[in-house]
Amino acid sequence: MILDELGSRICIMGPSNSGKSTLAVAIGRTRGLPSIHLDQLHHRPNTDWEPRPDEEFRALHDAAILGPRWVIDGNYARCLPQRLERATGVILLDVPTATSLLRYLRRSWFERDRPGALEGGRDSVKWNMIRHIVIAASANRKQYAALFDCIGLPKLRLDTPSALARFYLTAGLDR
Repeated sequence: MILDELGSRICIMGPSNSGKSTLAVAIGRTRGLPSIHLDQLHHRPNTDWEPRPDEEFRALHDAAILGPRWVIDGNYARCLPQRLERATGVILLDVPTATSLLRYLRRSWFERDRPGALEGGRDSVKWNMIRHIVIAASANRKQYAALFDCIGLPKLRLDTPSALARFYLTAGLDR
């Protein structure tokens, strides 16, 4: 699968800290697509990841997907049907749990200006996030995989760090 086959409205899904936002920015920069980070729409800026009211998030989400061209990263299953209805392609990042955990620790300790960061927020290590990555993400991975198999759009599954690195290289993406 080459990047062009995914079209001009690309959904990137996957577990927390799998590299969705970084990939969205890279694709957006290369293809001239606006990058939309669902975490930024779901959380209030200048907070410690405080969620917006659901109706406010849904309104922001629905407005974002009306655009003619975008690459959007995040899951938020409650809004996924309308997102997939507008999408032209899907990428599923399914990297191992250990990779997600290491990425979370690295971004919390060392990366201040990372793609998808919350405006005015600061990442820090939180036990509930570690628990989410290690425990909840396993169940979510199975759901993402089952959903991914049913999607009729052009799609690409990247399930190892090396597969993701190869995709960056073959698609001409910069990290």
